[in-house]
Amino acid sequence: MDATPVAFFIISTHTLKGLIMDRTSTLGGNSPLGSTNPMSNPATNAKIESSAQTAHQTVDKVADTATSQVDRLSGQAHRAVNRAADAATSAADWASKIPEQAKQVQTKVTEAACTSIRARPIASVAGALVIGYLLGRLARL
Repeated sequence: MDATPVAFFIISTHTLKGLIMDRTSTLGGNSPLGSTNPMSNPATNAKIESSAQTAHQTVDKVADTATSQVDRLSGQAHRAVNRAADAATSAADWASKIPEQAKQVQTKVTEAACTSIRARPIASVAGALVIGYLLGRLARL
């Protein structure tokens, strides 16, 4: 393996770093053209400070508005969740009572049928025979 390309790359990188470092300038005003530091001019400094204050106030206003909007939306979401939870609780209570109500209806119908059969046993047997005969005839069609 030849070491020349690797050595060339290292030398080139070192040379490039040196060139980049040579092109940097200072901000302290040591330039031969005079002071280039924008902070050395009082008028510029005042403008920058004023702009910074305006930006700071604008950011504060936006943050206050966003906070109030988030609080308002949070309250609305909280109320919506509470309403949904209340509705779900009501539905669950209603659904849990259905089997009990169905049992009560079944018990009442059974008791009524038993009472009717005991009161008229011959009519009940005759009615059952007629209904059975009719259902049998309908099944043949």
